[in-house]
Amino acid sequence: MANLINEAEVRNTWSPIIEEATGINESSKLAWMSEYCHNHKLYEDANIMSLGAAGNIFGMGATSFPGGASTAQGGAGAAGSGDKAPTLLPLAMQVAAQTIGLDLVPVVPMAGPMGLLSYLDFVYEGGKLGGSEAPTYVKAAGAGAADIAAAGGTNGDYTFIGLSRIDGKSIFKVGTIDAANANVAADLEGAGATAGSVELVKALEDHIPGFSAADDAGNPYSRGAGEQAADKVMGLSLFSKSVSAETFQVAAAVTREQVQDLKQFGVDAVAQVEAVLTNELTQSINNHILSKMRSIAGSGIGELDLALAGGETKGDSHRRILTNVLAAANLIAQKGRRGAGNFAVVGGLVASAIQGVAGFVAYPMANTVNQVAGAIYPLGSIAGINVYTDPSVAFGSLEILVGRKGDGNGPGLVFMPYLMAESVQAIVEGTMAPKVAVKSRYALVEAGFHPGTQYEKFSIKADPGLVL
Repeated sequence: MANLINEAEVRNTWSPIIEEATGINESSKLAWMSEYCHNHKLYEDANIMSLGAAGNIFGMGATSFPGGASTAQGGAGAAGSGDKAPTLLPLAMQVAAQTIGLDLVPVVPMAGPMGLLSYLDFVYEGGKLGGSEAPTYVKAAGAGAADIAAAGGTNGDYTFIGLSRIDGKSIFKVGTIDAANANVAADLEGAGATAGSVELVKALEDHIPGFSAADDAGNPYSRGAGEQAADKVMGLSLFSKSVSAETFQVAAAVTREQVQDLKQFGVDAVAQVEAVLTNELTQSINNHILSKMRSIAGSGIGELDLALAGGETKGDSHRRILTNVLAAANLIAQKGRRGAGNFAVVGGLVASAIQGVAGFVAYPMANTVNQVAGAIYPLGSIAGINVYTDPSVAFGSLEILVGRKGDGNGPGLVFMPYLMAESVQAIVEGTMAPKVAVKSRYALVEAGFHPGTQYEKFSIKADPGLVL
């Protein structure tokens, strides 16, 4: 495997090259980009070839990508032209450097087009859902306290604890069960629980104080009681999700006249085309990441009404935006229990309001917001929360997305690049003009349990004139 390597050696080799080519010096980004470059340098060394004019021999025809199922395997899809596309590392590094979405999600490079993403969680265990040894706590959908009370005493004794704060399922403490007929899942389903919904309770998402305490209220044991009490068991569950790379691709062509005539002005037409294609890939990946975040984000903060009360100024209303961003970050810490939100994404109008209130004196909040106009991507930070402007949404968008970038070991979105940017350059037969095709292949994975707990969004309710 290409990734069974000395990580320190790979980083020492590639970090100076990446810094010189892109200007990136952030430690975490240099780490995954170095691994990516190492993997695909091996790929390039194994596939050395040239696609200049001399390589476009008679009969090959125009370059084209395959479509649908492979015809070699009896599928009905269209065959490709046969060109073998080498990875272009300088282009890949530029896409990685310019894709701001990669600052918002952990990146785990893939050495192939498919793989496994593993993650783990802790559960309140002590037994099995179907067996004589029952777990300590279980949860299920569709069954309430009254349902279980009516069914209690048949094969088991279940006490309703409350509702899961994440998915709303009912949580039950399992008491004495009939060992001869023990089947916790069957018992709960017989009492009205939705079939297949019975599961163990996850400790980080739904912490139950009574598990390690003397009673359900969470009171500790006395010394004597602690010496006699049996320890309850917590289990570690490891899960894997299979992932496969998906594709963004785009192509562009120039005429021979453009190549010839633009040279008079010192312009490389092919290089300009590659720059445009790189920007297209970058914007597509950014939009994909942000759209996915918004689709799974919670909305527990609610709408922010900027209506002015007596004596308030427009600056006061702008300052409330900062407070709400901070509140969304704290809500992520409370729901996900892995840390507070550390980034926010806003539209141009809200970015302008945040810039305008960066030096608010009455109720100062620590920030490094850049007040220079045109700071369209990283805007600065508010109370340690990095703020980014999303140029793909309408300037007047009043929705704010707040999220937490983890380390790839917890819940949330994970970006897994296979080929960050792959380029084919060929001379189109017939016109003899250059054509460039670029594609990016990666997987954007919802990892862990309840990945939506790592993202929150809220909207601002205000007259447009009040925001500026």
